[in-house]
This record gives sequence, structure tokens and C-alpha cells, in this order.
Amino acid sequence: MGGAGRGGSDVRLLMTYKDGERPVIETSRLTLRRWTEDDVVPLSRVNGDPAVMRWIGDGSVRDEEQTRAGIRAMEERWEATGSGIFALQERATGRLIGLAGLWTPDFLPELLPCVEAVWRLGRSSWGRGFGTEAAEAVMRFGFQQCGLDRIVGIVQKGNDASENIMKKLGMRRERDTTDPATGRALRVYELTRAECRPVD
Repeated sequence: MGGAGRGGSDVRLLMTYKDGERPVIETSRLTLRRWTEDDVVPLSRVNGDPAVMRWIGDGSVRDEEQTRAGIRAMEERWEATGSGIFALQERATGRLIGLAGLWTPDFLPELLPCVEAVWRLGRSSWGRGFGTEAAEAVMRFGFQQCGLDRIVGIVQKGNDASENIMKKLGMRRERDTTDPATGRALRVYELTRAECRPVD
């Protein structure tokens, strides 16, 4: 996932609605938008990279059909709840580089009810601060637009890049636990609306 963060002054969050009630977020370098059929192939490349998927679930890669099903599930979540996971696009190139958004971590019942901030970037976009920029936009969307009071982050132990993003966002370590499906060790972070601040 992403590398070093950019200063809060570089994250210009522009929230617009297109095609009726479909939210689009623009930051300095990224667009967060809803999904289309054209996103299946580029996201399947991200999901098919073992280095990207190493810290997600049991580490298995996903093929094009699994990716299509995942996009369908993300869009169904948007239609049902008015929030969800965005397609993540680099503004300078128009290229899909991954995903970022809000999800319910049903795989970890001990945390429920709660909302999790998630992000996943293709390897070619690592080390450029995109992960931090996207995650900050998602947090602000959750607090300012969705009215959430608390957002959690869940990371597998050893995934230092994602854990560092959580720390940059000001998230506090809430507990250590285990994924009941995979047995992998997890670390849970949290942030409240009152604690949300721009990334330094």
C-alpha cells in the first residue's frame, strides 16, 4: 500500500455528486469515484499481484471473475447504504490504481457494530503517499458526509506500510486480536470524529 504521507495542506477534499447521488471525491492527486465495468481488468491486475494481496485475508490472489464479483458487491453496498468503497484513480493519468473506502468488517464479529476504513493500491503506486492521501479522504468522508462518530482500521501484524498510514492519520491502537477465519494476527486502530485532524 502507500508509502510516505503528504502534508494536510496538500489534501484538498472536493466533494461533488454526479449522476444524481453518486459521490466523487477529489484530492490533490486522486479521484475517488464509483465503479464501472471498465474497472474490472485494471483492478484484477491489482488483485492478482501476490505482493499486494499478501496482507489481505489469507493472502490469496483474485482473478478477473472474482474481481468482477467484488465490484458488484461494492456497488450493492453503495446502493443499500449510501457509502462504501471507491475506485481510486490517479488524476494526472486517469489510471485506476486501487481502491479506498468504508466497509463493515463482518469477518471480525468482536468489533461489530463498526465501520472500517480500507485501502489497496497496486504495487506501481507504492511509495508515493497515495495510500495516506486516499485514507485521509476516506476518513473525512466518513466523519463529514456519513456522520460517523468512530472509524476503525484493521491491519495484519507485519504490514508496516498500512500500520504507518493509520498512525499518520492519528488513529490509536485499540486492541490486538486474531482473524477467526485465517488465524492471522491482527492489530486494530480507531479514530473518533473529535480526534480527526489533517495529516502533518
